[in-house]
Amino acid sequence: QVQLVESGGGLVQAGGSLRLSCAASRRTFSSYTMGWFRQAPGKEREFVTAISWSGGTTYYADSVKGRFTISRDNAKNTVYLQMNSLKPEDTAVYYCAAGPAGNYAYWGQGTQVTVSS
Repeated sequence: QVQLVESGGGLVQAGGSLRLSCAASRRTFSSYTMGWFRQAPGKEREFVTAISWSGGTTYYADSVKGRFTISRDNAKNTVYLQMNSLKPEDTAVYYCAAGPAGNYAYWGQGTQVTVSS
């Protein structure tokens, strides 16, 4: 079992930045693909970004390309999401997920990000 704990959410003005963190409870984290998803009120959960176990490959939704950056530190069992140039439409609960080869078997509890206009 892998437990994931997100942090770093909050309220920010449009154009601002936030950095989310997701800490994993086990060292097997380093062998998992890690992803960030988000869910806005009244909408389905959507993919935001993912990073391979080595950190060598990243994937981004078109809506966040050029603004968000995912990274990981396997020594710290932590994945990060740097969010710049935030927009009101980025407002959502952000979830961290982990699993082998993108099969996300483990999920965090989510952290709220609110972007005011």
